[in-house]
Amino acid sequence: MNQVIFWSPKEVANWLSERGLQEYSDTLKSLSGQGLLMLKVDDFKKPPLSLVSSDNGRHLLEMIETLKIEHHIEEHKNGHANGHLGNHKAHPVGDYGIAKKNGIPNGFCKEMIQIPLPEPERSQPFPDEWGKTFIAFLYALCCFIFTTVMISVVHERVPSKTEEAPLPDVFFDYFDRVQWAFSICEINGMILVGFWLCQWILLKHKSIISRRFFCIVGTLYLYRCITMYITTLPVPGMHFRCSPKLFGNWEAQTRRVLKMLAGGGLSITGSHTLCGDYLYSGHTVMLTLTYMFIKEYSSPRLWLYHWLCWFLSCVGIFCILLAHDHYTVDVVVAYYITSRSFWWYHTMANQQVLKEKSSSNLFSRVWWYKPFQYFERNIEGIVPHSLQWPITSYLQRLCMKRHKYNLLVNQL
Repeated sequence: MNQVIFWSPKEVANWLSERGLQEYSDTLKSLSGQGLLMLKVDDFKKPPLSLVSSDNGRHLLEMIETLKIEHHIEEHKNGHANGHLGNHKAHPVGDYGIAKKNGIPNGFCKEMIQIPLPEPERSQPFPDEWGKTFIAFLYALCCFIFTTVMISVVHERVPSKTEEAPLPDVFFDYFDRVQWAFSICEINGMILVGFWLCQWILLKHKSIISRRFFCIVGTLYLYRCITMYITTLPVPGMHFRCSPKLFGNWEAQTRRVLKMLAGGGLSITGSHTLCGDYLYSGHTVMLTLTYMFIKEYSSPRLWLYHWLCWFLSCVGIFCILLAHDHYTVDVVVAYYITSRSFWWYHTMANQQVLKEKSSSNLFSRVWWYKPFQYFERNIEGIVPHSLQWPITSYLQRLCMKRHKYNLLVNQL
């Protein structure tokens, strides 16, 4: 390892990127290794570092201290610390050989005794924690099942088309219904989900990112259960063919719920024949959320890919309205809640200070703050959109396990 004080600005930038501290790359782009080691707490209290750091540079300074320790141990291993020359052969205590000169001013010393120093624990700013991801998946699954059950319950309360006409809607006044439009919406949604799944497979930190996706989508569907239950809107158009009401036949309702779950809640699969789940639009949630995750966790250089996903999302949302399958307010509310939930969650996740409960952190008052702390407490900094082949990740874990096993055998 090259001495840190001789690092070039490029090597400093690479070190920051490897440690997940890319937010400092632009500010410290001309900093050498010697300047990196000279950073202090006071430097983060004034611009430009005060404008970048959210934790007064605490995490970066801890990384620098670890770097100093690692370099100091490396010097001891090479025999250059405190002016000694290399002597790589270990001598047991009590072995009195011939005294040799080793660079000390008086020219005399005893045989060097190597003292084994423990290797410093390397900080891992982005641990996988697949157990937490599985809990987040169960949460999202339960919310999706609960939403499906709630749709079946609300269906029994929807007023008949002959009793109550659709509510006035400005969009419907200007655009006539297009019968095939809703199929285009669902096809676009499936394409976006397919893009996101392929991208997720190639992501290096897929456990953290999927955990965030499950948390947000589960919460959005939980909110949807509440809104469509407390306010049941009449059908948006006379073209709707709603399944007959079952009037308390729970066995038939269970079969209906299972059929809807098997079909993914999509009309194109023939599984969604219930009415009443209007406020707000679940299709808009998925179209918006998948696009936002695709853009957030991919390189800005893939602008054409981002524009394609944005186009699919916008066309899908427009087709929901064009098919007259949701009121305009359903789509507007769905977009607002989805986008704000995504931005709030990621703002809190990217700022270390917002993960700590305090009187000045008003985000800590939301009901999901405790689960958020549980899922994000060990994530330090902004998760990079690094890509990695799945087989490479598996081989790295295998090599790490073998390395730990060899260390254990050597200690024994």
